Amino acid sequence: MSSLLRKPSGTTGKVVDITPEDAGWRYVGFAVYTLKAGETAGEATGDREAILVMVEGKARLSTPEVDFGVQGERMSVFEQTKPYAVYVPNGTSWSARAETDCNIAVCSAPGFGGHAARAIDPESIPVLERGKGANTRYVHPIAMDDADIADSLLITEVYTPQGNWSSYPPHRHDSDEGEAMTYLEETYYHRIDPPQGFGFQRVFTEDGELDETMAVCDGDTVLVPRGHHPCGAPYGYDMYYLNVMAGPKRQWRFRNHPDHDWIFQRDSK
Repeated sequence: MSSLLRKPSGTTGKVVDITPEDAGWRYVGFAVYTLKAGETAGEATGDREAILVMVEGKARLSTPEVDFGVQGERMSVFEQTKPYAVYVPNGTSWSARAETDCNIAVCSAPGFGGHAARAIDPESIPVLERGKGANTRYVHPIAMDDADIADSLLITEVYTPQGNWSSYPPHRHDSDEGEAMTYLEETYYHRIDPPQGFGFQRVFTEDGELDETMAVCDGDTVLVPRGHHPCGAPYGYDMYYLNVMAGPKRQWRFRNHPDHDWIFQRDSK
């Protein structure tokens, strides 16, 4: 199995736990807690900020300074309703108590004390349609660089209908080139509907040094340390993924693969 593909460790508790040390990079951390109603979870943030995304279900979220109350609404990501999320700065801690069965994603990156704890209002999150034809997908930008929400984190979630491609044409953001491209590490947390299905993701560099294609199942996480990273959903299975990105600059600047940029140029006319 590819070292870039991480399977969930179980069905309850902290089922995904990716640290920068584990991933072999510097910035992005990603975890998922699967809790039954009444169960609790919590962590100290240390020198890292965190955004808690209520992937599914409801939980009471708090820090020592702020009680955010019950967060969450959708019971399945495939309802395609907007997510509830909470920003937690470095130097504090967070706790969660599940009100229903729930999945909570913990997205983390270096924090610098630039933002206070806050709830991210679902109504502030737009719904974007990207691509055309079999490249169409639907995006909820939870905390991207057009919103001053975090010190380092960039987070978005994407719905890809069955039979469609996503993160396509292939693009990369693996070096700092000013306004042309920024260095960003990235994780993809995949969900599939119905859950017995699968999708595909390829991570590859233009020189061929890295070229891995993975079948992704419900609950899998893919690491993208560098290179292009398109994914596809076979007919019969819808795909959801939650993206977490971070790097030295909180800017999302990417470059399409030169062999496939013509698709973007054609569809953007």
